[in-house]
Amino acid sequence: MAAASSEKGPVELCKGINGLDKVVLREVRGSSAEVYFYGAHLTSWKNEHGEEMLFVSSKAIFKPPKAIRGGIPICFPQFSNLGPLEQHGFARNRVWTADKDPPPVPPNSRAFIDLILKPSEDDLKIWSHSYEFRLRVTLGPAGDLMLTSRIRNTNTDGKPFTFTFAYHTYLSVSDICEVRVEGLETLDYLDNLQNRERFTEQGDAITFEGEVDKIYLSTPTKIAILDHEKKRTFVIRKDGLPDAVVWNPWDKKAKAMADFGDDEYKHMLCVEAAAVEKAITLKPGEEWRGRQELSVVPSSYCSGQLDPQKVLHGS
Repeated sequence: MAAASSEKGPVELCKGINGLDKVVLREVRGSSAEVYFYGAHLTSWKNEHGEEMLFVSSKAIFKPPKAIRGGIPICFPQFSNLGPLEQHGFARNRVWTADKDPPPVPPNSRAFIDLILKPSEDDLKIWSHSYEFRLRVTLGPAGDLMLTSRIRNTNTDGKPFTFTFAYHTYLSVSDICEVRVEGLETLDYLDNLQNRERFTEQGDAITFEGEVDKIYLSTPTKIAILDHEKKRTFVIRKDGLPDAVVWNPWDKKAKAMADFGDDEYKHMLCVEAAAVEKAITLKPGEEWRGRQELSVVPSSYCSGQLDPQKVLHGS
């Protein structure tokens, strides 16, 4: 873990909601991020102007064992209900610890934290595998947010294990009806609203007029989410995560969730870098690495349309 320094230093350990431990990362230009040790859960990512980029529900329950609604929950070792464990696995409602011996960092990375999760005795009863999960959260000099997960099989019985994974990223948007997702057009997807039946995406971009819960397969390393009203574009770059989940609960499901405001679906969109369709298998001693980088760029209007090509195919 980076050393905790003065109050406004790059890394500050402090108490969050309900006294839960968290760390605040700050960059010199003014961007910031907050990570709770509970779930290794990112709950805030602000740009240099102090604008919040992540969505966290006003009704989120910061009280274990309930997972925090919003931000970036980590789904491991199971995505959704694709297996015998609780929804999205258990990593998001365990208390992680700071890694006392982190791997080296690039010289310009001052605002970072390394968190680590290992199974407890109780965890081994519900998922009988020994592992070491290291998560590095880095706030880059330009305000980019990077999450790097390294999961190692530490079983001593010679057994491999298999898991699915997602960074369940909730993005803050001005109006879901004014959002476009670029980079997933023409791809195959599994529709969770239709028993995970497989379809092919039609049209030149994804827009939203109702509930969406899709797992896009064999996706590019870069996806853009264009927010017309705020004239900004989120760019997700990912590595080791072939799938991308797109989710918005819309009105009926929003009303049914106790920890989610009735109208909050209008101001959020989940676009999740994931490994879902083909589960990852690790033999003892093997390590998997999955990385997601989030950045925000201004969107420019071009004859009334945003120009996604610059975002997706530019530098």
